[in-house]
Amino acid sequence: MQKIVPHLWFDTQAIEAAEFYVSAFGNGSKITGSTTLHDTPSGDVDSATFQLLGYSFMAISAGPMFTLNPSISFFVQIEPADEVDRLWNELIEGGQVMMPLDNYPWSERYGWLQDRYGLTWQISLGNKKDTGGQFITPALMYTGETYGRAEDAISHYTSIFRNSEIEGILRFGKDEAPDKEGNVKHAQFSIEGQTFMIMESAHDHAFSFNEAISLMVYCDTQEEIDYYWDKLKEGGDPDAQQCGWLKDKYGVSWQVAPRLLGEMIREGTPEQISRVTQTFLPMKKLDIAALQQAFEQD
Repeated sequence: MQKIVPHLWFDTQAIEAAEFYVSAFGNGSKITGSTTLHDTPSGDVDSATFQLLGYSFMAISAGPMFTLNPSISFFVQIEPADEVDRLWNELIEGGQVMMPLDNYPWSERYGWLQDRYGLTWQISLGNKKDTGGQFITPALMYTGETYGRAEDAISHYTSIFRNSEIEGILRFGKDEAPDKEGNVKHAQFSIEGQTFMIMESAHDHAFSFNEAISLMVYCDTQEEIDYYWDKLKEGGDPDAQQCGWLKDKYGVSWQVAPRLLGEMIREGTPEQISRVTQTFLPMKKLDIAALQQAFEQD
């Protein structure tokens, strides 16, 4: 079961976007659940869980506070070439091209696009064995104030999470200005057995990490929540810590949550869901015992 799940923040389109992605990817992609949380600071909030080519996502409609941007994109490694073209044509409708679908040194067929909802996808011809057996891989881009910190981030994340490995780092050469020689051009690493990519760019980009894409860490015990919460928030923004959310020292947003919370929301009565929601909203680090007490209250 996937330990770390990308969480996508939409204004009002979470369900619509999830349905669009499931239709576009096909091949067994599916909506796995949906619910509405009432009386949150954003009002009534729709959320959906879904899988694309076996990779799990969560989406929420929680208002216009955050906007999706390319700081975290999703690298799709598929074959054959006509499937690359098909998926590109599905996702580009209503979106915009960031890098044209073409032949590049790293792939015979590759393109980068931003879809109609603002989510960015890198679509590449290749075998999933080269991305840890995943068709879809989150790719983090360090720009602006975080430029030059990508290698430190790789070391940081692989030191925190168990079952981790640095799989390879490609560095900029001396003739690739404005990027500094030796900085991370592209890297691949795994944490909790899941593959991630990191890049950094000294070019002028009008985006940086924000809460529109967070990484949800599912935990089975309070001890596990305490561990990941304490490790990930070190050096981060204390003002960005609420109801299981935190922002780490690089600006990347995480959610540290008990897997049980999702079960409560999926399976509870409206009254149970309401009590659990009102219990976790004031929290910073989530407390499993308090959530269980709210759920089981007569």
